[in-house]
Amino acid sequence: MLRSPYLPLVLAPFVGSFLGVLASRLPGGQPVVFARSACVHCRAVLGPRDLVPIVSYLARKGRCGTCGGVIHVSHLVMEVLAVVVAAIVLCAVGLPWNGGPASPFPVWGGCVFGWWLLTLGTIDLACLRLPDILTLPLVAAGLIMAVPQGLASVLWHGGAAVLGYGSFRAISLLYRRVRGHDGLGMGDAKLLAAGGAWLGLQALPHIVLLAALLTLCGAAIAGRGRLDRRLAVPFGPGLALAMWGIWLWQARPAGLAL
Repeated sequence: MLRSPYLPLVLAPFVGSFLGVLASRLPGGQPVVFARSACVHCRAVLGPRDLVPIVSYLARKGRCGTCGGVIHVSHLVMEVLAVVVAAIVLCAVGLPWNGGPASPFPVWGGCVFGWWLLTLGTIDLACLRLPDILTLPLVAAGLIMAVPQGLASVLWHGGAAVLGYGSFRAISLLYRRVRGHDGLGMGDAKLLAAGGAWLGLQALPHIVLLAALLTLCGAAIAGRGRLDRRLAVPFGPGLALAMWGIWLWQARPAGLAL
């Protein structure tokens, strides 16, 4: 069954449900894996009927079945976005009869990459943090994805990870020396290292340029058309979107349009 190209799409709502919990609990140091899901208002433990992704939220009209408290819409959004990620991966990679790979490995790899970036972007947008517990394993996962292409590919992607981290680290130190305060977090440097590990050396300039453009657009929208230098703008979501878009471009089979 793991060979079915549609399995990630079927599992995506459940993955999104877990990612929503992870994004909301991890920054505050709350337990994620072993804690029971409960209403944040009345602390009532949620039953099976309340834990069906997307369906439960819509059926309950976004409210707790015990106290009627509002369930944050971010949980529904994460579940839907996880499905969107899986659907886009299938369209980008292509199915076996439409020019895509016969192996499910690229599909699973692309979904894991997209779901991981979705979680990191969400956390950074909410908390201005990119936790090491998520960024560092993403670097390792990118190098593992390069293993089937041989040792040369692993070294190429490993070098890209080192260069990505080193370049952002140098920019951060220079900015702090000139301006007297931090302008680029080390989480951003580690996320760019993950981009190098997944996408290779040639992708680094494109990641940085596209991420900068996306972040500027986001800052302009948040500032209603004006850019305020005092506004703390997370760079992680822009990096995540840039990495995701470049992965989709690299993954598409020749002749297959996105």
